[in-house]
Amino acid sequence: MLHIILYAIVPIVVVMLAGFISGKKGIFTGEDAKKFNKVVLDYALPAALFVSIVQSSREDLAKDIRLTLVSLIGIMGCFMLVYFIFKYCFKKNTGADAAVSALISGSPTIGFLGFAVLEPIFDSTVGLPAVALVVAIVGIVVNAVGIPVGLSLMNSSLDKQGVNKTGKKESAWKPVLHALEQPVAWAPILAVILVLCGLKWPDWLSPSFNLIAKANASMAVFSAGITLSAIKFSMNWQVILGSIMKMIVMPLVILVLGLLFKMDPENLKMLVVAAALPPAFSGIIIADENDTYVATGTSSLTLSVILFIGFCPLWIWLTDVAIHAF
Repeated sequence: MLHIILYAIVPIVVVMLAGFISGKKGIFTGEDAKKFNKVVLDYALPAALFVSIVQSSREDLAKDIRLTLVSLIGIMGCFMLVYFIFKYCFKKNTGADAAVSALISGSPTIGFLGFAVLEPIFDSTVGLPAVALVVAIVGIVVNAVGIPVGLSLMNSSLDKQGVNKTGKKESAWKPVLHALEQPVAWAPILAVILVLCGLKWPDWLSPSFNLIAKANASMAVFSAGITLSAIKFSMNWQVILGSIMKMIVMPLVILVLGLLFKMDPENLKMLVVAAALPPAFSGIIIADENDTYVATGTSSLTLSVILFIGFCPLWIWLTDVAIHAF
């Protein structure tokens, strides 16, 4: 546990704090953070996912079918749970507010913090390809399933309110196709296809991908700090509930499902930690673009980031206890 705190949690806090201070001093702005995020999501993370997965074998992928099922059922189940709770339990919320809350409190920020958290904790025990596969599967669920569903729910609500900025009704499939066009979605899918086809990845090609891939974790965490520096924090019951749904309910659901599906213990631990990651920053970006649920969503994100420092080692310990008990 001390190793986890010193080698995974403390570095994240230090780098994120550096980004936060830089933002507060005006060295970098929210616009700079968006540019850093684009480098992470369009170049560094896809490269890291692709080169790690493509070095796996068919046997490795076959063993991870349970991982895919638990990720899809658990994350999307929690996603819809957040949507319905925030839509029907808070009268002031519109369907668009509830959709954005689901995109935030119902989605882990796997693209920004996945490698930064999982690699130092699990690389020595399971290897980087196994870590990358968890990040890729959760990333595909969040980006290729969760975001399109959230956007469809939000656009449907905005259409009913007559405040959709596009002024026209968009196809329900458009968000899905847009998500699959992003490198963070198609790069790991392409890697999986190459592995299933039995194509051998040349070792001499990996260094070209690794150079940009190494920037993924550090740039993502630093950018997260800048983003948080631009957020005006406020506390209310929706902020608290959103953090509870993200930090407690989602990892608990994943843990229970993993035990029921008899997942591999190491995969289960990685998946529980991935589920306990703070809310997805993409939800904040979508909220800001549509001027919907911005203040509460960003405050919930801030609180969850702070709580994650304690919940990360706690969930690893609880998962170990549960695995040995069952």
